[in-house]
Parts: sequence; C-alpha cells; structure tokens
Amino acid sequence: METITKQIQQVAEVAGYLWQKGWAERNGGNITINITDCVDDEMRALPALSEAKAIGTTLPHLKGCYFFCKGTNRRMRDLARWPMDNGSIIRILDDCAHYEIIADKPIMPTSELPSHLSVHNYLIAKGSPYKASLHTHPIELVAMTHHRPFLEKDVLTKILWSMIPETRAFCPKGLGIVPYLLPSSVALGEATLKTFDEGYDVVMWEKHGVFAVDTDIMAAFDQVDVLNKAAQIYMSAHSMGFEPEGMSEAQMQELADTFGL
Repeated sequence: METITKQIQQVAEVAGYLWQKGWAERNGGNITINITDCVDDEMRALPALSEAKAIGTTLPHLKGCYFFCKGTNRRMRDLARWPMDNGSIIRILDDCAHYEIIADKPIMPTSELPSHLSVHNYLIAKGSPYKASLHTHPIELVAMTHHRPFLEKDVLTKILWSMIPETRAFCPKGLGIVPYLLPSSVALGEATLKTFDEGYDVVMWEKHGVFAVDTDIMAAFDQVDVLNKAAQIYMSAHSMGFEPEGMSEAQMQELADTFGL
C-alpha cells in the first residue's frame, strides 16, 4: 500500500509538470486525492486544526474519508516545491456535510472543493477504483473548444484519437464535453457528473479546462497529457497549412480490436 507521503510527493511532481507546461497560470487548477486507504490510527486520532466547515452539500459516501487537497489561491508551482505549505489533509465528518482540516496547517482547500468531493462521492458510489481528480487548463485543448463544430458529441474525441495511435490506446473512453457554465457553479458540477456517468474519464469544460479522474494523480495527468499531445499535432498540421488526414476509422477500429479497447 502506498504511503500518504508518497502520494503527496506524486501530487507535487504532477503540479510541477502542470506549471512547466503552462497549464496552471497563477492559482489555476486543482488537485484532490482520496487518501483514506493510507490513513492509520495515529492520523485518525489527530485533532482538528480548524472548526468544522460546511461542504455545501451532503455526500453520504464520503463519511469518514480523508483527502489531500490543493489550497485555495495557492499556485501549482508552489505546490510542486512545498506541498504541505500549499495543501492540506481534511477529514469528512459523520454528517457527510462538513469537513475539518487535520494536517499539517489550517490551509483552506480549493474553492472548488464541493465539485471535487461530489465527484469522489460519485466514484465511491459506482465502486470505482479511482482516487484522484485533476482540474487544469491545457492550452491546445482549450483552444479547440472555441470552434463550435468540435463541441458536438464525440467530434473532438474522434479527431484526437485519429492524430496518433497512443491517444486511442491510452484514452479509450474519449473526451466528454460540457458546454460553457460558470466556473465553480453547482450547474458545472452537476453537468460534469452527468458526463462522467456517460462513460468518460476526462471531461472538457468549454473555454475553460479539463477535469480528469483516475487511480492516482499521475494517471489522471497522463490522460490529459496524451489528449493534449493529439491536439498539438492537429494544430501543428494546421499551422503548416493543411488539414491533417488522421487515422481512418478502420485503422482506429484495428487498434481497438487488437488491444481490447
């Protein structure tokens, strides 16, 4: 079993990648990981460092769960260097509607915590092994959402799959699209959950960014990284003055059949 320290070190590594890629301007983006499986009796006995804070909704599947969360208004580049100075560990209380900070400092979690926790509540309810959620702003993917035809169901997925075989192989569920909604709004959270329920692991928020879930934060990052590489290939072809041919439907189906996608 991975230790909490190792998981937080992985968060710091991913935070560094997000900053280096230009996907995390200022305090942009968020990371939340469910660390409940790693929590020992000593941590469970830790006193609260904050008063109980309302989540804003009741999440029955999170009773007694523990999460590491990026802090509100904290920069990814700082999370990469000093994760426990720019994030905190929280415990969900028995009413499933409040949380308290227990380590290491009383740093308030991201303002998008209700949305992140709602996703984790959904994942547990579905029996999913996914423990990590990532929100970030990949430049090329966001740029592609400014073209209305790409926002039709699975249009962007098929374009990205066709750019390079690895996209079809490593992101076999494709990219779900959520039309523009106010950031941090209840409506955006509900639309994201609905899109996950349609079978996607990565959800694209129009003109905003992506929200990805996976078994750990590195795997969530990898999915976004692969999708954005495909977007870069597409845009590079256009910058050279031509529409990329892309892999054919038959070639993509051959990949799916060969690798059981």
